[in-house]
Amino acid sequence: MAERVVLAYSGGLDTSVGIGWLKDATGKDVVALAVDVGQEGEDMEVIRQRALDCGAVEAVVIDARDEFANDYLMPALKANALYQKRYPLVSALSRPLIAKHLASTAIALGADSVAHGCTGKGNDQVRFEAAVAALAPDLISLAPVRDFALTRDKAIIYAAEHNLPIVQSKKSPYSIDQNVWGRAVETGFLEDPWNAPIEDLYTYSEDPAIARPATEVTITFTEGIPTAIDGKPVTPLEAVVQLNRLAGAQGVGRIDIVEDRLVGIKSREVYESPAGLTLIAAHEELENLTIERDLARYKRGVESKWSELVYDGLWFSGLKRSLDVFIDDTQRYVSGEVRLELHAGKATVTGRRSEQSLYDFDLATYDTGDTFDQSQAKGFIEIWSLPSKISARRDHAAGGSIEA
Repeated sequence: MAERVVLAYSGGLDTSVGIGWLKDATGKDVVALAVDVGQEGEDMEVIRQRALDCGAVEAVVIDARDEFANDYLMPALKANALYQKRYPLVSALSRPLIAKHLASTAIALGADSVAHGCTGKGNDQVRFEAAVAALAPDLISLAPVRDFALTRDKAIIYAAEHNLPIVQSKKSPYSIDQNVWGRAVETGFLEDPWNAPIEDLYTYSEDPAIARPATEVTITFTEGIPTAIDGKPVTPLEAVVQLNRLAGAQGVGRIDIVEDRLVGIKSREVYESPAGLTLIAAHEELENLTIERDLARYKRGVESKWSELVYDGLWFSGLKRSLDVFIDDTQRYVSGEVRLELHAGKATVTGRRSEQSLYDFDLATYDTGDTFDQSQAKGFIEIWSLPSKISARRDHAAGGSIEA
């Protein structure tokens, strides 16, 4: 039997042509692997058949939507994961899952290599190959577009010459990637960061400028995970799907950012993540209610590092695994309800409650019945300020001043 390579297959032009291109370049039979992470679009059975029609010796389709939501999106939610404080890691979260199935499929089929359709300019090549290296270090990673100079023009000519079943429509000016957590759009006129986004870019969210009544929604969390919407039980996937619909209808989740890519360049990106931004806003506010001050402060730094590791393709790294243990431990009391108003492109928290709340009304109130002993504040401030007072005296004695 000929050697095999397992290709991460999307059904588009590049990966469809990549089947024959890989066969010609390596002499190996190509197995196409399509992983459903909620990207919608074409029927996965249609994609499977297209792979076979394009020359794959076998086509494997995996419905990984629940796995994606449970094992990748929920850890990101617990970490309030936002790269550069804004990007909810839409594509970065799906890549390690796809890579995991690439590696396991290759091992199961006795293949010695895997392949993907990424260019040499983006982050995803790193994410796929770093993940495969961490899971199956003996597998070889190939990238036809990068390694064999498979340009789009060459791909179109190849498809025509080999009568591949690729229906070519007018070329979109944008590069688009999407899954159930969100949608990423780049290139075209967006490459000039001065150009404002236009409404045609968006499909997950409606125009937030259109006047419409606000939507109120209450999300129930159990140890950091959404378990009900408006009192009705949901799975993580159902929570994301429902909030994409509810928040997207109000224009929530649009992001326009100049992003620092792992490969060293800056890139202008436009994202949509209605459910992602809504859930993170709600989850952060519930943490404010239930996590003690020092732990919450420390966790914010961990969240930033966690997001950078995932963005940089290090999902399966030792540091990320250790941070997961810390983050999971912080979620033991993050249970309760958060009410939000979805309106005009914003998800605004309007209420929060929890049986695990650290908010003590009697301590917080300024009205009669206040149990906070204000007489102790003066002594506390004296002790708290003592190191600063002592060092200031030394500075003054040395001729220093407050300006210095």
